[in-house]
Amino acid sequence: MNYKIVLASNSPRRRELLSGLGFDYEVRTLKDLDESYPEGLPMEEIPQYISRKKAEAYTIGPDELLITADTIVYLDGEVLGKPTDEADAIRMLRKLSGRTHQVVTGVTLKVSPKSSLEGKDFTRLPSPSGEGVGVMLHSFASVSQVTFADLTEEEIRHYVTHYRPLDKAGAYGIQEWIGYIGVTSLQGSYFNVMGLPVQKLYTEMKKLNLI
Repeated sequence: MNYKIVLASNSPRRRELLSGLGFDYEVRTLKDLDESYPEGLPMEEIPQYISRKKAEAYTIGPDELLITADTIVYLDGEVLGKPTDEADAIRMLRKLSGRTHQVVTGVTLKVSPKSSLEGKDFTRLPSPSGEGVGVMLHSFASVSQVTFADLTEEEIRHYVTHYRPLDKAGAYGIQEWIGYIGVTSLQGSYFNVMGLPVQKLYTEMKKLNLI
């Protein structure tokens, strides 16, 4: 391993998925930050923009690789983020019922500059002092298409009451009961819908000489 991997995330699902790659890594609690984004951003760029803001909030050491991620649910041009309360979660699931939506996860990798990274697809940022290159960032996104069956009001309320998906974009976790009984088809990465596209993450890290 070329770097000490650091995952900046409060999500137990992302920690579980990164562990599945067999990496040793350190978790740093995600700092509170403004997750707003400019109007008019294309769907795939929204979570990349937010994941980059998350990455920029951290200082890293010379041999550290920081990973941040953000996931959105996108339906008919509307971003469904984390519900504010149970009523909002019910509203979101009613919208998703019987429809196909997109789940997009943006990931940002942040490292200090090294000669082995020359010519790779990184954005170079100035150092805080304004002298030279401070860090290098690389962002990418993964998109999955998820189709729900028609959900009854009873099913929606049962899920929200018993699983309380208030920490999940779109008010659902595909790995939970609602995914078992409600998801009729999936195109793309299942793990992306959970919150971290681990196959693409591994491929990008390998392509960039990070592992």
